[in-house]
Amino acid sequence: MAVEERDPVSGRPTTGHEWNGIKELDTPVPRGVLMFIIVTHVWALLWWILMPTWPMITTYTKGLLNTNQREIVEQDLTAAQAQRAAWMKTIETSSFEEILANEDLMKIVRTTGRQLFGDNCAACHGADGRGRANYPDLTDEDWLWGGGPEKIAETMRIGINSTHQNTRVAQMPAFGRDAILDRTQVANVATYVQSLSNPAVSTPQNLEQMKAGREIFLTTCAACHGEDGKGNREVGAPNLTDQFWLYGGDLQTLINTIHGGRQGHMPTWDERLTPAEIKILALYVVSLGEKRP
Repeated sequence: MAVEERDPVSGRPTTGHEWNGIKELDTPVPRGVLMFIIVTHVWALLWWILMPTWPMITTYTKGLLNTNQREIVEQDLTAAQAQRAAWMKTIETSSFEEILANEDLMKIVRTTGRQLFGDNCAACHGADGRGRANYPDLTDEDWLWGGGPEKIAETMRIGINSTHQNTRVAQMPAFGRDAILDRTQVANVATYVQSLSNPAVSTPQNLEQMKAGREIFLTTCAACHGEDGKGNREVGAPNLTDQFWLYGGDLQTLINTIHGGRQGHMPTWDERLTPAEIKILALYVVSLGEKRP
């Protein structure tokens, strides 16, 4: 019969195993750990019995509770869509003025519009709507086609230079590349255009250049931008007299624009979004300008 060996320090028996001079104590598993293992096993057993658990060849065990998470989610979605349908119908059939006057509907516009904007518009215009390089800021007062909710909704519906049959069409000709103007003329008219928004550009030293640039502007550019350079929203021609620039208002960028032309693109959302969603987005975009400090 083997003699039981005990640890001289703790007095506990050892297992007889030894590693590098260290002997393993025969210590029982803590009672708390045993209870935890028992409880988890009992819980797992109950779960297997009560809930859908085990896959089979063509189906799965349904469990005594016969719970179907897919059906629960579908029921929740159906209930949410039914609740959403009521106020979506109200927004679709109401005028912009009626919606703006109804604070309950405007709360929906602000929450739903924010989600729609993030999903569909933020990639180009930024999450805050302030745009980025070559994409317009939607929070200022500078609009190519008009900034009222009706105009914004129409722009979203048909797009700009898009595939929609009624799309808005706008293009800045390439005056230099297509040899409509020579290099000197391009530089002169660019300097004049810059002076419209920055009077400091007009100096006695470039008086002749400014005069020549104005003559070119009146014969070449005024048809779209107007003789005063304040633009024309009927054709999407921007105002050249303010401080809002889509591509940049410095002299070199203006020269590049006049030389190579510009053609923006706004996709049509007519098939992707419903009329009510377009209306919500238009009102939300208007609200972005109201939040601008």
